[in-house]
Amino acid sequence: MKNKSDLYFKIVLAILFLLCLLKMPYGYYQFIRISGFISFLYLAYQSKAKPFFVVIWIFSAILINPFLKIYFTKFTWNIIDVIWAMLLILSNFYKHHTLKK
Repeated sequence: MKNKSDLYFKIVLAILFLLCLLKMPYGYYQFIRISGFISFLYLAYQSKAKPFFVVIWIFSAILINPFLKIYFTKFTWNIIDVIWAMLLILSNFYKHHTLKK
C-alpha cells in the first residue's frame, strides 16, 4: 500500500470483520459479503507487486463472494474474520524487497 489512506482502509476493513464476532443483524453480514468482496479485489489489484498478497486477497474474495455463498458455521466464520483482520493489519508492515541486477 502506498499511503495513509490505504492504511486506514485496511484498518476500517479489519474492524468491520471483527464486528462480525458480535451478534449482528443478518443485513450486516450481507453488507460484509459485498464490501469484503469488493475490498479484497481492490487489495489484490493494489498488491500486484506482492504475489503472496495477491493470492491471499483473491482467495479471500472468492471465499466471501456474495454470489455463490460458501457456508460455514458461525464459529468457523469467526475464526476466518479474525485471520482476515490480522492479515489486513500485518500486511501494512510487509516490506517488498526486489533484487536489483
